[in-house]
Amino acid sequence: MRLTGAVLVALALVVAAPSAAPQGSPHTRETPSKPRPFGSECRTGIAGSHVIAYCHNPYPETDRVRLHVECDRWWDIDTDSRPVDADAAMTVRLTGRCWKEVRSVWVSHQK
Repeated sequence: MRLTGAVLVALALVVAAPSAAPQGSPHTRETPSKPRPFGSECRTGIAGSHVIAYCHNPYPETDRVRLHVECDRWWDIDTDSRPVDADAAMTVRLTGRCWKEVRSVWVSHQK
């Protein structure tokens, strides 16, 4: 079987073309970075019109936590606590209240 000059040139280009594989050492592997765990674990409690939350941060990054209180009565003003930094291995206490009944509470987290 005879190969023409054009086929030989094409074959030579395919063999000589640089590969798209990374040129690093074959012994080093790049692992995809996983998102690091973040966020305090918070427990909230309601006693009448008073709300209390304890947030513990088990991670090395600081978590800025904030308590949000939604009151049940239309005339009762909903409140948000000031942000508090929960550093690594730290537990913080957040408080809030309504004049009357509490409808819901939650804690927001910020890096």
